[in-house]
Amino acid sequence: MPRFRAVLFDFDGTLADSYAAITASVNHVLQHHGRPTLTEEKVRSLVGHGLENLMMTILPGIDPAIGARLYREHHPTVMKSHTKLLPGVIEGLKALKDAGIKLGVCSNKPAYFTRALLGMLEIDCYFDMVLGPDDVGTAKPDPAMVNKALERLGVSKDQALYVGDMEVDIETGRQAGIETWVMPTGSNDEATLRAANAARVFPGMRDVIAEVIAERK
Repeated sequence: MPRFRAVLFDFDGTLADSYAAITASVNHVLQHHGRPTLTEEKVRSLVGHGLENLMMTILPGIDPAIGARLYREHHPTVMKSHTKLLPGVIEGLKALKDAGIKLGVCSNKPAYFTRALLGMLEIDCYFDMVLGPDDVGTAKPDPAMVNKALERLGVSKDQALYVGDMEVDIETGRQAGIETWVMPTGSNDEATLRAANAARVFPGMRDVIAEVIAERK
């Protein structure tokens, strides 16, 4: 019997490189408040914990809801032009779908941005489920997104895999009780991921997909 009947993915740094878009919107917010802008490398190290948390980090002492509103207003102007799929994603999603595996996205990015980007990147057709913090009322590492996704997909935790790129993804999987594999393709490097006691660390998406398919045989 195949090991995995469903695979859930993070978005930023896992399916797509969206850091240029995120940086552009972060700097828009900072400039609005007269604050110095940040490099993409710095922003990469700050994301992954939800938009309001990001605003609290870059704008201490200012209501994060204000920064989040400015970010949301600006982001549609840059997210398509500044986001690109990571290597192996399209081929990998097709291979998983052809193998009869159910697919979903559980990301701390606002769900409406994730859904819009999946359509813009022309990979929305592969996914059965897309969730964000706004769908469940809380961000990762709270396991609510993963739990809700598996409930909707009708797949038990022992038959599901979560794939991400950060320590927060490892902790999410741990709290949800689901196998979690990670790649150093986003915010955290390999050493950081291994130090977080990841179940398995892969170089990139092609390696993850190859292992999932191999385990179905």
